[in-house]
Amino acid sequence: MAGLLCVASKMEESVLLEMNQICKSFPGVRALDKVNLRLERGEVLALLGENGAGKSTLIKALSGAVIPDSGNIRIDGKSITIHDPVDAQNAGVAVIYQEFNLVPYLSARENIFLGREKSKGGFFNRREENRNAAALFDRVGVKVNPETPCNRLSVAQQQAVEIAKALSLDARIIVMDEPSATLTLQEVESLFAIIRDLKSQGIGVIYISHRLDEIFEIADRVMVMLDGHFVGSKPVNDVTRSSLIEMMVGRALEEEFPKEQAEPGDVRLAVQGLVRGQVVRDVSFEIRSGEILALTGLVGAGRTEAARLIFGADPLDSGSIKLDGKELRIGKPSDAIRAGICLLTEDRKSQGLILGQSVRTNFGLPNLLKLSTFGFVNTRQERQAFGTYVEQLKIKIPHQEQIAKNLSGGNQQKVVLAKWLEANSEVVIFDEPTRGIDVGAKYEIYLLMNELVAQGKAVLMISSELPEVLGMADRILVMREGRISGEITDLSNATKEEIMEMAVG
Repeated sequence: MAGLLCVASKMEESVLLEMNQICKSFPGVRALDKVNLRLERGEVLALLGENGAGKSTLIKALSGAVIPDSGNIRIDGKSITIHDPVDAQNAGVAVIYQEFNLVPYLSARENIFLGREKSKGGFFNRREENRNAAALFDRVGVKVNPETPCNRLSVAQQQAVEIAKALSLDARIIVMDEPSATLTLQEVESLFAIIRDLKSQGIGVIYISHRLDEIFEIADRVMVMLDGHFVGSKPVNDVTRSSLIEMMVGRALEEEFPKEQAEPGDVRLAVQGLVRGQVVRDVSFEIRSGEILALTGLVGAGRTEAARLIFGADPLDSGSIKLDGKELRIGKPSDAIRAGICLLTEDRKSQGLILGQSVRTNFGLPNLLKLSTFGFVNTRQERQAFGTYVEQLKIKIPHQEQIAKNLSGGNQQKVVLAKWLEANSEVVIFDEPTRGIDVGAKYEIYLLMNELVAQGKAVLMISSELPEVLGMADRILVMREGRISGEITDLSNATKEEIMEMAVG
C-alpha cells in the first residue's frame, strides 16, 4: 500500500499543468465541452484536431485571452485563476503564436524586455540587457545579435527571440502554435533541438501542428480534440499515422492521399526560359491536361517566385508563357486571369482574400464582369453562383455575408478556390495548398485536385510537404537556387531522400 502511495505521489509531482472540465460557449457555439488536458514536466504534448476542434479556445483559456465558463486550472498542483494574460504570465505560461508578437523595428533585445526595461538612475541599462539577452540566446542555442532589428532577422531567428522572451519571463509552460509553418527543413531541425533542450530544463511544451511527421519526431504524447470535445490522449509510440487521423476527423479515411490516376492529354501550359534576376533562372517546364505537376524544393529555391511570374504578379526579365500553344503576354494578374490562369497564393490571408470583406464579396471580385449587368453587380446571380460552390466544395459558413477573417484556414482556402473556379481557370496554381489546415480539410482539397484534372485542367502544386508531393503528383520537379535541379517521373519508386538530394545538391 505504501508503495502504491509513493508511486501516486511521484506521478502527482511530475504533473506540471492540469486543465479540468473546461467549458466555454460563445453565442450559438459550444467551443469547449468538459475538456481535460494534462502536461508533465519536461514533456512535449502534441495538441491535435481539425480546425474548429477547440484547440485555440483551450489555449486562450490557458493564456488568459478568454475566461472559461467553468472548470479549473492547476499548475504545480495548485489551483489558479487566470483572468488575463498578465495572470498567465505570472503563472509561468507563455504562448508563441504562428504570427509573432514582435515589434519589427525594435531590436531583439528591446523586444525581449519590452515593458520590463532595465534602468539605473532613470536611464536604460542597455549593457545589462544585452548581457541577459545574449545569455538567453545561448540557453536556446541560437546565435542572434541582440541589437539587430527584428525585421532583419530570419523567421527562425524571430522565433528564437519569442522563445528567449518566454524564458526571460521564467515560463515553465510554453505553447507553440504551428511553429514550423514557415521554416525550412534545417530550421525545423534547429527548432526541435531547442525544444529538446527546453525539455531537459523541465519545461513543458504544448505543440500544435497539422504536420503529422513532426508529431512522431518531437512529441512524447498526443492529445486529440474534435468539435470542442476531448477525444483521447496517448503516448506517441502507441499511435500510428492512420489511427491518429481517425481520431482527429472522427472517421477512418481510406487513404490519406486519395490520388486518382488521370490520363494526361495535350500540353496546356508551357513555360520556357523564365528569368527574373538571380531568383528565377532559366526555368522551363510543361503541364499537360489532366496532370498534377508538383514543384518542390527548399524554402527560397524560387518556386513561389516562378509561379508569380506565370501569374503576372512580378515582371519577367525574359522567357515565354504559352497556353494551349498560344503565346501569352502577361504583364499583370488580370492578364493571366483573362487567359485562364489562376494562383492560390501561399499566404491566402494577405494575398488571396480581403479579410475584412464578406466571403460573397471575395468570391465576386475577380468575376465582376461576369456577374455584372450595365455596370452593376447582379447580387442575385452572385449569390446563386457562390451558393453552388458552397455546396460543391462543402464550405462551412453560416451565411454568405460571413467575414472572411472569421473562417478556418481550410474554408478560407475553399473560398479562394471557388472564385477561381467561377473564373473558368484552365491552369490552377496551388502554392502550399494545405499549409496550416487540418487533415480533414487537406483530404477535401486533394479530392478537389482530382476533380480539376478529371475536367482536363492543368494543376501546378507547389509544396514543401514531401508526403503530399509523393502522394498527389503525377510528376515532380525539384528547384534549387532558382533553377530546375531534377525531375522525377516514376512516383511509385520515388523517395523523400531522392527529392532532398536534388533540393540540396
